[in-house]
Amino acid sequence: MASKRTLEIIGIFQKMYPDDIKCYLNHQNAWELLVATILSAQCTDERVNIITADLFKKYTSIEDYAAADLSEMEQDIRQAGFYHNKAKNIIACAQKILSDYDGKVPSDIDELTRLPGVGRKTANVIRGNIYGIESIVVDTHVKRISKRLKLTENDDPEKIEYDLMAAVPKEYWILINLWLISFGRQTCKAQSPKCQECPLVKYCRDYRKPPRRRKD
Repeated sequence: MASKRTLEIIGIFQKMYPDDIKCYLNHQNAWELLVATILSAQCTDERVNIITADLFKKYTSIEDYAAADLSEMEQDIRQAGFYHNKAKNIIACAQKILSDYDGKVPSDIDELTRLPGVGRKTANVIRGNIYGIESIVVDTHVKRISKRLKLTENDDPEKIEYDLMAAVPKEYWILINLWLISFGRQTCKAQSPKCQECPLVKYCRDYRKPPRRRKD
């Protein structure tokens, strides 16, 4: 059962984001989101969206990716960084989905994590955003802010995932991902958090009130 403190945090997020918010990675289907999420490792969502704007026009089906030339794919995604491994994984991933899953991106966590280049984070992005399966995605924003809000004391993403699953009611698992990511982008930034604008400072372990000025 969620603590009163956690429910208060959820209530504040609901007021901050009353409208539907969605995944920041542009996509039209499960395969495109899988590609975008693989590309997003050590790369900003903004840059990934720039890359995929052309990539998704050039390769219009999973069969196109499976048959792609490796060196050409590397150049297509070069700006995403780590492009050698990412290109190899995207092509191998497409081939495995075609051979093992009839061209359909699976929804099962174990099947997803057996795909080349797919870890728990990427798998949970697909499960939550495509299949509506309650899941926790631990990216850099979620990791940083869940620690600041004392929802976890861990640094390991998988441990943080399980801590949040235990702390947050299941019906909010998908939303808490989107809330924390949006909050991390807009308010609780890594280097320059906007603490004076933040409605969650009372729950933050890192917030320090400015010292009072002495009266002469």
